[in-house]
Amino acid sequence: MKFGTKVIHAGIKPDPLSGAVMTPIYQTSTYVQNAPGDHKGYEYARGDNPTRNTLQANLAALENGKHAICYSSGLAAMDAVIRMLNPGDEVLSTNDLYGGSYRQLVRVHGRFGIKSTYVDMSKPSSIKKHIKKRTKLIWVETPTNPMLNIVDIKAICKIAKEKGVLVCVDNTFASPFLQNPLDLGADIVLHSCTKYLGGHSDVVMGAVVCNDEKLKDHFKFVQNAVGAVPGPQDCFLMLRGIKTLHIRVQRACENAAKIADFLKGHPKVNRVNYPGYKDHPNHKVAKKQMKMFGAMVSFDLKGDDFKQAKKVLSNTHYFLLAESLGGVESLIGHPASMTHASIPKEERMKVGLTDSLIRLSVGIEDVDDLMKDLKSALNKI
Repeated sequence: MKFGTKVIHAGIKPDPLSGAVMTPIYQTSTYVQNAPGDHKGYEYARGDNPTRNTLQANLAALENGKHAICYSSGLAAMDAVIRMLNPGDEVLSTNDLYGGSYRQLVRVHGRFGIKSTYVDMSKPSSIKKHIKKRTKLIWVETPTNPMLNIVDIKAICKIAKEKGVLVCVDNTFASPFLQNPLDLGADIVLHSCTKYLGGHSDVVMGAVVCNDEKLKDHFKFVQNAVGAVPGPQDCFLMLRGIKTLHIRVQRACENAAKIADFLKGHPKVNRVNYPGYKDHPNHKVAKKQMKMFGAMVSFDLKGDDFKQAKKVLSNTHYFLLAESLGGVESLIGHPASMTHASIPKEERMKVGLTDSLIRLSVGIEDVDDLMKDLKSALNKI
């Protein structure tokens, strides 16, 4: 089954009761039992819900995995992954990553003795010296947020397996349409489903996908024991959004390539971060492990002036100033004060996240209108 068919049919069957083509919203908190333990596979909706189970089967298929477990947000899914660890264990993480992920590792799990170390993974061999006896998990983002660095998943996983370390890849920026980390050796794939999977900026959700039964049992246990579960209507919306994933992401990627070229040629732009360029440090890796180069673009202005960046951010019309990404609409944001504000400035600057850096989530609007919008905003400075 090819991807365009998977998004519509994988794991999804007509409702056995009515024949409904669309998976019904099972809006119930509990299920009747004939006798204690004698039921139809459902006891209480925190543990299982038919709408959620259908979504999980669909997500597993999209990532070529056996198991998917959904949570109420991407960060709740991340929390379930980190809960595999014990005090004293270490997470080796990409040094350029989402601010919320950094915040969770440092300020939430760090309090309980789980150490996190941040390294440049653009050259896989460089991580070997950082893997220690207590390193239990390698956390990878690729493309990274917001610098659009590329990490060679296959190479990282090869090193990790030699050391007996698990690898989790946050695949949010790519989506399963562009990249499938399990096929490249990853143990776990994580998604903020809020983004490209949902695609319409109307639902918050997270998921993990894996093949290993023990990992699945852990994620299922945490889902039920902690209770950070998505509601059935959210699962319905997610299933609906996924059906157009391949069409949306392809159009957004095509738009992003043109937007990046426009910005690269603009006299007020200092640098454009986009893995589709041949001079991107890991362009060849991106070309090898991704179907297209993604719909995220970031750039900074000449002079690194936040006041100038603020003028641009405040003067777009079609690019909406808002956090998040991956929707059909284009969004513009300022990582230093928005999505990455929880990361200390000195840490941000190490990876090139300047105060004038602007991040674009390119949507599926007409690209000519988007370029005119950016041109008009840049003319304000």
